Amino acid sequence: MTTRNPALGVIMVLSASALFAVNGTVSKLVLRAGIEAPQLTLIRAAGAFAGLLLLSVLLRPGVRRLRVTLRDLPLLIGFGLAGFFLTPMLYFVAISRLPVGIGLLFEYTAPLLVALWARFGQHQRARPRLWFGLAASLAGLACVAEIWGSLNLDGVGVLAGLMAAVVLACYYVLGARGVQQRDTLSLTTWAFGASAVAGLLTRAVTTGSGGWEPLGERSGGVPVLLLCAYVVVLGSIAPFLLVSGALRHLPATSVSILGMAEPVIASIVAWLTLGTTESLTPIQITGGLVVLAGVALAETARLPTPLPTPDHRVDHEVSYLETPDPAR
Repeated sequence: MTTRNPALGVIMVLSASALFAVNGTVSKLVLRAGIEAPQLTLIRAAGAFAGLLLLSVLLRPGVRRLRVTLRDLPLLIGFGLAGFFLTPMLYFVAISRLPVGIGLLFEYTAPLLVALWARFGQHQRARPRLWFGLAASLAGLACVAEIWGSLNLDGVGVLAGLMAAVVLACYYVLGARGVQQRDTLSLTTWAFGASAVAGLLTRAVTTGSGGWEPLGERSGGVPVLLLCAYVVVLGSIAPFLLVSGALRHLPATSVSILGMAEPVIASIVAWLTLGTTESLTPIQITGGLVVLAGVALAETARLPTPLPTPDHRVDHEVSYLETPDPAR
């Protein structure tokens, strides 16, 4: 039995957040080189699937964890398409048109949608601060978009970011079912596999668009192939393992709140690396922090759900991060 070490858990979550945050800037450099969002999604999914498949075989109980029945397929396919294909592709579209921090912020409203689904779709009890969280998030997004002005944000980018949030929320809901049936490593491995197949099919029906020549070029002074390797290894596989490991030392809600450091780190890294195109106004920065505070309020608003056990009833708190993160 693993001994809980909260300090280690905090370090693991913050390390994962940093890797995810840098991944936003790295992904944007790849997109700037000429690789399109569906192509980058395919590269990421295929690479992560190969890496996680190897880990699934090497780690106990080995290949047995990868067994799949026909009854498992609908969940695995839906889970993979929502979280590992549509979400990253929409996110890549968003950050290709918006500053990385803002694109990530729109996607980060997904936990708020999950909290609302739990309250109204599943009729779970919630503390009153759920409504304060919703109001704060909406007000913060209004500040980020500066809706009182000329609305300088790209409309397609904003729409892609919001759609990514909706799809990501669906992923979390599906994942809550998936982790009851499989371990997180095999679940994520097959989810990346479903995403890779979807990417190949998308590539097949869009033949002629988006060549692979940019892979041989450089972006930001770095070879594009090396940037893609970061997206796969340090931007997907490593953060997933860190978050999964952190859940052994910290409650899922604590992990989710600590993970909110990601948009902040992502904005700083993008600004330092990509220059003034990634800079945010003081109002937008304030709005972003308000959004994150609202999401934190909503995430902690759900009351424990009593579950029956053979001997007694216990309180169980469900958090969306009990499912593996789809690794932006």
